[in-house]
Amino acid sequence: MANIRFGSQVYTWFMQGTGKGYNNKLDHMIAVAAKAGFTGIEPMVLEISESALGCGKYWLGDFCDPIRMKDALDTHGMQLCGLSLVCSWDGDEETPAERAAADFTIDFLKHFPGALMGTVTLPSGRHDLHRRRLNVARNLNTVSKRGADAGLVCSYHPNSPPASLVRTQEDYDVVLNSLDPSVTGWTPDVGHIIRGGMDVIATLNKWQHLVNHIHYKDFSGNGPEPWAQMGTGKLDFHRITEWLVAHKHKGWIICEDEAHVAIDDPDGVTLQNGEWCKENLYPIVGL
Repeated sequence: MANIRFGSQVYTWFMQGTGKGYNNKLDHMIAVAAKAGFTGIEPMVLEISESALGCGKYWLGDFCDPIRMKDALDTHGMQLCGLSLVCSWDGDEETPAERAAADFTIDFLKHFPGALMGTVTLPSGRHDLHRRRLNVARNLNTVSKRGADAGLVCSYHPNSPPASLVRTQEDYDVVLNSLDPSVTGWTPDVGHIIRGGMDVIATLNKWQHLVNHIHYKDFSGNGPEPWAQMGTGKLDFHRITEWLVAHKHKGWIICEDEAHVAIDDPDGVTLQNGEWCKENLYPIVGL
């Protein structure tokens, strides 16, 4: 029986109108992901969502009620892979808003045994870089300790926009080496790794002891948002998946397509991703 499952990240839908296009439509995203053949979904908890975006609570809307979330998942035979908690965390300690978002996430996930708490740093500029990278690591350890104490598995997800604090080899060396592995793992996002100028397999090898979750997005190398639809870019997902199998990865591969076409057609992109994974990657993991 395969130890690896495939899920879908909601950011593919978030890109339309910076959250407004699919605000409070998580049930729709679950239905499309299920139709695509995925067995799980990973929503986001955005600390900035209400103040900056005008969207529903943390971009979960009505589904911040765990009972409603369970009902929507059960209707489509889906699982909650986890929640991606997105904050800046670059201050000396958590802000009150960051603390509230983290505590909401921890309390919510207690209703979904096995679902992971992902921590994602919101790009906030590369000034005062070294001090703020250390602040990120310290805050991530603090949040993850609370999550681990509540029985959750936690995992940190760096990203690669120009304003990200954790996007280059040096950034990874500082932050990943400062994580407390007793309370948090690492979610390599293979698209962000290559965009940050790193080799994916070498980076996976370097911090393999931390890998407990993974995100797949493809990379074109073109333009300010250099993403490609799954299977059409430069990343060798077959080789990456073989790495996971060889290292006995147990958990989720999460598809998070950020290709430009997803802005207008997130449903179609998700369906294509699911079909491509079934044809190309499922046989590698034994599905």
